[in-house]
Amino acid sequence: MNRAKEYIDRWKTDYDFKTVAAASGSLAVTAVFALYNGFLGIYHASLWHGTICVYYLVLVILRGVIISARKRTARERDPKQFQKKVYIASAALLLLLNICLVIPVSLMVIRQKPVNMSLIPAIAMAAYTTYKVIMASVNLKRRKRSSNRLIRLLRTISFVDALVSILSLQNTLIMVNMKNESTEMLTLSAITSAAIMLAVLAISIAAMGKGLAGLKNKG
Repeated sequence: MNRAKEYIDRWKTDYDFKTVAAASGSLAVTAVFALYNGFLGIYHASLWHGTICVYYLVLVILRGVIISARKRTARERDPKQFQKKVYIASAALLLLLNICLVIPVSLMVIRQKPVNMSLIPAIAMAAYTTYKVIMASVNLKRRKRSSNRLIRLLRTISFVDALVSILSLQNTLIMVNMKNESTEMLTLSAITSAAIMLAVLAISIAAMGKGLAGLKNKG
């Protein structure tokens, strides 16, 4: 009971601990999704499930690198320089994450994503995605509370993940509600998907730029 209370108290007061704990939980869930989609990709020979599995795997590696690096920082001779190098590597993985999205998003736009969902689960998915986006946005704004650049990057990654969830939700709602082909919906899906992917790319490039600037500044 005391350990549980200590954990709750630390969760409330230690922003860095809260960020890492939340990211560790997300990593575990994402790993399960990656394995599940990998299985479906092989079993059904599905391009969608295969490519989304790759996306989730890169996301797992990205979060895993940052979380493990944070634990190693204190043992390094030059912790600040070590953090900067890990930040650069993580930002590069974030750019790779953008590349991994190209095929899944293209499949969503042309409605080749398999959707086996009724309206009620789709509404529940919409509610969860809305909550996820709101919390990710709030935490993105609050990330400056931490002086640790890796902690701030974890919050940025969570925001990127939330944006990608919007794409998946959009496609699901269109597929659930549309009975016939609609060029208007296809156009809308393409425009919004392009806008979100550009936003994710811009965030990734900005993260890389900050890392490079920090690496040059040895102080």
